[in-house]
Amino acid sequence: MSPTAPTAPTGGIGTGGGSGTSRTGPRAAYAWWGLCATGLLLILLGPELAPHGPTATPGPPYRPPAAGAPLGTDHLGRDVLSMVLHGGRPLLLTGLLAVGIGSVFGASAGLLTALAGARSRLPRMLLMRPLDALAAVPPVLLVLLILTALPGRVGLITAIALAGTPLSARVAYAAAEQVVGRAHVEAAIARGESRCRLLGREVLPLVAGALLADAGIRFTGAVYLVAAAGFLGVGGSSDADWGRLIVEALPGASLQPLALLAPVLAVALVAVTVNLAADSAGHRSRKVLA
Repeated sequence: MSPTAPTAPTGGIGTGGGSGTSRTGPRAAYAWWGLCATGLLLILLGPELAPHGPTATPGPPYRPPAAGAPLGTDHLGRDVLSMVLHGGRPLLLTGLLAVGIGSVFGASAGLLTALAGARSRLPRMLLMRPLDALAAVPPVLLVLLILTALPGRVGLITAIALAGTPLSARVAYAAAEQVVGRAHVEAAIARGESRCRLLGREVLPLVAGALLADAGIRFTGAVYLVAAAGFLGVGGSSDADWGRLIVEALPGASLQPLALLAPVLAVALVAVTVNLAADSAGHRSRKVLA
């Protein structure tokens, strides 16, 4: 009778490969978040890092890249790099403030509707139906309508916040609806805990990732709307607004393509960075809700 062959230990090669992957994953994530933080910091400190002021003319119009103007000059002789650095902070802060307001109101409406809607359909009719009607209005049209009545940066922030509130409410409602029926939430309701305590301690921790991912997507849309407002010359855009830089660089794009490419790539870089960060947050939230 031949001896029994020794059994291979479980988790040999597979476990080693898995641990290597798990070690590499956090390192890549930390590197990515560090790159994102560096980019945001560069945008926020852009005016201080710019070599020239937003109205300075260090060279003739449509000058190619040279010393003192690494990206060349625009149609007025202004340094393209300085203009891009000066225009990033207003766009970023406007988008963050608008998304923060819209996400807070939208998430609050969605979470309250999901919590109260488990017992009655009336909250859904009172809270969600008006937001559904608001979502039917195209965001650009909503921005133009509000800026007609409330011009300036305040009107732009208000319009973008209103444009994002209905979709944020829908995301929050859909995420919370999967949670309110769980045993720990029903037990908290049976104990008579208040709605604020239920949302803060029982529901919000489980849907925070989904809300964060949604806020990232809303911020991407807000960046596009701020740039579109600058492109159209509304919303109190400054001389260095990225949307305004794009429209001003179009006639001379063949003479100085960097004057057009620089603000376009800046808008795309911010949008892609936040989109990837939002996707990462959404991936983590799906693991929690699973």
